[in-house]
Amino acid sequence: MGKRDTDSEGAESPVQFSVDRSSPVPLYFQLSQQLEAAIETGRLAPGSLLGNEIELAGRLGLSRPTVRQAIQSLVDKGLLVRRRGIGTQVVHSQVKRPLELSSLYDDLEAAGQKPATRVLLNTTTEATAEIAAALGVAEGAEVALVERLRLTHGEPVAHLRNHLPVGLLDLGTAQLEETGLYRLMRAAGITLHSARQTVGARAATAEEGGRLGEPEGAPLLTMQRTTFDDTGRAVEFGSHVYRASRYAFDFQLLVRP
Repeated sequence: MGKRDTDSEGAESPVQFSVDRSSPVPLYFQLSQQLEAAIETGRLAPGSLLGNEIELAGRLGLSRPTVRQAIQSLVDKGLLVRRRGIGTQVVHSQVKRPLELSSLYDDLEAAGQKPATRVLLNTTTEATAEIAAALGVAEGAEVALVERLRLTHGEPVAHLRNHLPVGLLDLGTAQLEETGLYRLMRAAGITLHSARQTVGARAATAEEGGRLGEPEGAPLLTMQRTTFDDTGRAVEFGSHVYRASRYAFDFQLLVRP
């Protein structure tokens, strides 16, 4: 039958979809991929209504089981939620961040995720053995500490904790709430060159769950990163946690010749 153009008339604005019945790719997967793309690009914003399965099936010219399977795959990913008496609603998109030397703020902004920052701490503290080793300072030396909550579309995505050498740059709270840390570093003339990074996972504590809007024990992604400038000087040590339901690292793997 070839390609059939259809549309989804969400509560906010219509989004165009197209399914190819001659393709070996299952129809439910075609629909789920296009719905996910619409959510990630913001064409289907958080809170948008898709209607119920019967309405969607009729609107798209697909069978109800096909639509149900497509929706369920996105419900399982946390992108959609079924609400009794309301229908299927967009919750949020998952942030897919490439593993490269960039800031979360810049990555979110580039992806159209509308980043916002809430500064929880902007102070100085004594370097622990771990922080001292990462920054190349003496244990107990004074270092700057910045603790922030990063949000997209008004929902928390990550808790960011960064230690920096004292005097590296001025870090005003207002500036930190307006833009990313790496952008402030570049504006201060610091050339970021490389980083050493470790990615892991663990369960959320009660405090972390409350801060990030997740239940205690929910999976969290963790990242520790030491960043160096073009002179080899360590300029920041970051210890971050991310909501696994909202965030993923994206790898590109190459075969060695």
